[in-house]
Amino acid sequence: MNMTKLFFLFIMMLSTMITISSMNWLGMWVGLEINLMTYIPFISKSKNKASSKAMMIYFLTQSIGSILMLFSILMNFMLYMSPLYIENLITMMVMVSVLIKLGAAPFHLWLPEMMSNLNWTECMILMTWQKLAPLTILNNLISNNLFTYLVIILSATFGAVGGLNQASLRKILGYSSINHVSWMMMFMSMSLMWYKYLLIYWILVVMICLFFNSKNSFFINQINSMSYSLMEKYMYLMLMLSLGGLPPFLGFLPKWMVIQSMIQSNLYLLMLLLLLMSLITLFYYMRLMSPLILNYSMINKWNNYDSPNKWFLYMIFFINMSLPLFSVLSIF
Repeated sequence: MNMTKLFFLFIMMLSTMITISSMNWLGMWVGLEINLMTYIPFISKSKNKASSKAMMIYFLTQSIGSILMLFSILMNFMLYMSPLYIENLITMMVMVSVLIKLGAAPFHLWLPEMMSNLNWTECMILMTWQKLAPLTILNNLISNNLFTYLVIILSATFGAVGGLNQASLRKILGYSSINHVSWMMMFMSMSLMWYKYLLIYWILVVMICLFFNSKNSFFINQINSMSYSLMEKYMYLMLMLSLGGLPPFLGFLPKWMVIQSMIQSNLYLLMLLLLLMSLITLFYYMRLMSPLILNYSMINKWNNYDSPNKWFLYMIFFINMSLPLFSVLSIF
């Protein structure tokens, strides 16, 4: 990584911190604008049509979100004093602008399309760090009203159904990200502990992106054609099941916390819908796993296989099986 990339990475992190720590809406808008302009150089490093397409999609959608946000802010002079005086219409407009930036349904169509034109490192940044600032702004706006529940239902549904007929791993993870945003928004509307969900989701996404990047896999049929060792098979299955939220693995913990909060808030019907949509996402994770489950392993020995990234595989194993250790987070 050269000094220019390090500089842009530093400014990207700084801009997110500006948005998080800002006390007024214009400061948040400025932080988002700087963040937009520092992420684009990461996309445009390779001079081909895919990166140019991704760059234009990202720039146009984020610009539309920023324009709508600035327009909403300037509509009401009371916003300069405190976010507490904001009115319902303005709240909804700012929420729409943030949802466009976040890639939540029904403003989600740009996200999977853009991800299919990026490499795994850029996808990883888009699904993790780039979500932090919009989610923090959304936390200041969200309330238990019909509009919020509608966005949650749409994000859960489109995130689940959209990934069913996809062959691209990046698009599947994009739709999975939309589904996870609905869970985060649900948690956010009930509790201030939503950042725990985000943190665990970050850990899982980083591990999955690094795994696919090490194997240079971009489509489902590439998984089928590769020869994985037994250890790599187990790690891959663990990551997919963990992202789906099955109980023995780490990915179950954030969903467990959300379900617990929803039961306490008596939101049984919404909880049932989210769980059903989560089952559909688990179905397309199973599609990714089935070639590995049904095929024989090329290397059957655990000890004789000397993988260059063996430490990485052991780390994935430890993190995914550390549900009791991480469940201490849900207590505090």
